[in-house]
Amino acid sequence: MAEILKRTKPLAVNPLKASQPIGAALAFLGLNNSIPMLHGSQGCTAFGKVFFVRHFREPIPLQTTAMDQMSSIMSADENVIEGLRVICEKNHPDVIGLPTTGLSETQGVDIKRLVREFRAEYPQFAATAVVPVNTPDFSGCLESGFALALEAIIDVMVQESASPHPDLLPGGEGAISFPLPAGEGARVGVVGRRKGQVNVLCGSMLTPGDTEAIREWIEAFGLHPVMLPDIGDSLDGHLVEAENTPLTLGGTPKNEIASMGKAAATLVIGRSLHKAADLLKQRTGVPDFRFDHLLGIDACDAFTMVLTQISGQPVPAKIDRQRAQLQDAMVDTHFMTGFLRVGLAADPDLLVALGQFLVGVGAEVVVAVAPARAEVLKDMPAESVRIGDLEDLERGALAHRPQLIVCNSHAAPAAERLQIPLLRAGFPQYDWVGGYARTWVGYRGARQALFDVANLFQGNHHDIPVHRSIFRAGSTRDAENGPASGAGLVRH
Repeated sequence: MAEILKRTKPLAVNPLKASQPIGAALAFLGLNNSIPMLHGSQGCTAFGKVFFVRHFREPIPLQTTAMDQMSSIMSADENVIEGLRVICEKNHPDVIGLPTTGLSETQGVDIKRLVREFRAEYPQFAATAVVPVNTPDFSGCLESGFALALEAIIDVMVQESASPHPDLLPGGEGAISFPLPAGEGARVGVVGRRKGQVNVLCGSMLTPGDTEAIREWIEAFGLHPVMLPDIGDSLDGHLVEAENTPLTLGGTPKNEIASMGKAAATLVIGRSLHKAADLLKQRTGVPDFRFDHLLGIDACDAFTMVLTQISGQPVPAKIDRQRAQLQDAMVDTHFMTGFLRVGLAADPDLLVALGQFLVGVGAEVVVAVAPARAEVLKDMPAESVRIGDLEDLERGALAHRPQLIVCNSHAAPAAERLQIPLLRAGFPQYDWVGGYARTWVGYRGARQALFDVANLFQGNHHDIPVHRSIFRAGSTRDAENGPASGAGLVRH
C-alpha cells in the first residue's frame, strides 16, 4: 500500500491540477444538445474555455453567469435565473449544466434553490433539464468535479424505478442471467426491457479515443452501450455548415440517460465514479461491474470476461487477435520497459492506471504525484504518492532520476530542464496535436502505449562510447577511421 504524503506547501508552484468546475463542464460537454453554464465570473469561464479549445481543438459551447463586483457582494441569484432563461429561449437545449465556482461558493450560493426558483418562474421550459452541481475550485481536481457532475446528472435525469424489470423476471422469457461480481451473493442480473443494453459510466481519465474503443469493444459482443458521458461522440471532430454551434453536437442523448434503468448491467470505469454508480444502482436496481481502469492486459481480460457473461457470447476472434498482438508487443518491448524508472503525475484514477500498467511490464515508479487525495491512491504501486504539484514532480525527479516522465503538457518545461523524455497523458495536451484523441484502453491501446514508451526510451538512451586509449599506436585502419579513433594523439 502506497504511503500518501500530504501537501506541505501553502501554495501551488507550477500547478498540476485542473479545477473542479472544468471537470464538471467536461462531463456536461459529453451530453447531446447541452451547454454548461458556470456560476462565477467571466474570467473563470474564459480560463476554462481556453484549456478546452487548446486541448480538443474544437469550438467549445460554454456560458457564464458573469458575476461582477456588485453581484458578488450583494446577490447573484438573478444572474443564474436570467442566464437560464436566456439560454432556454435562444438555444432550446436539452440539458443545461450548472456548476459553481470558487467565487459563488465563497459567496454561499444555494444553487439547487435557484433552479427551483427558475422552475417556478418559467414553467414553460420544463422540457430542458437543468443540472446543478457544487464544484468549488479551491478543493478537489478535474477528476472529482467530473465525478460530482456525473452524480448530479444521474440524480436529476434518471428516475427511480420501484421495480427495475417488471416485465422480465429472472428465468422468464427472453431473460439472460449472468454471475455478478464477488460479494453479490445469490443475486442474478437479467436483461431489461431493452435487450442487450449496457450502461457505461465513463471516468474523466478516458479520452474521446478511449470511449470510441470501449463502444466498439462492447458492440463486438452484440450489446448496445449507453455511454455516460460520451465525449468520443461530442468532442472528437464535427464539420458543420453553421458558423457557430451554441450547443454540443453529439454526445449522450437525454432520452438514453432516462432509459438507463432498462439496461442489463452497468459498467463503471474509474473508482472516482463509485458514488455515482451507487446512486444509479439505488435508483434503477441494475447490477454493476466496476473497474479501476482498462489499461493493461489484466484489466482488459477482466472487462472482456464480464462482456462474455453479460452477452452469453464467446470472445470474438478479433478480440483474441488483439490480445495476441499485445502479448507480442510485451515480448518485443521488454528490454526497454524492464526496470525502467518512471515518474508519474496525474489525477488519481489515471495515475493508478498508468502506474499499474507500467509496473505490470517491468517498470518501477520512483516518483508519483497527484493533485488531490483519493481512495484509489492507496493501490498505487509505488512506495509513496505525493499530493502536490509539478514542482514536487521535478524535485522528486532530481532525487530519484527517472528515465521517463508521464504527465500532461504542463510538465514539458520541467522535462526539458531535467533532460528526461515526456510521454504526454491526461488533460491538457496543448502542444501535441491529436493527444486528446489517443486511445489508451483495450489491447490495442496498451500495445501502442508500449511502443511509445519503448521508442522514447530508445531515442533518449545513449550507449557508453567505446574507450580508445590515447597511448594506442597509429595504424592504417586508425588513419582511415579519422581523428575519432584517437590515432596520432599525443599526451601532454
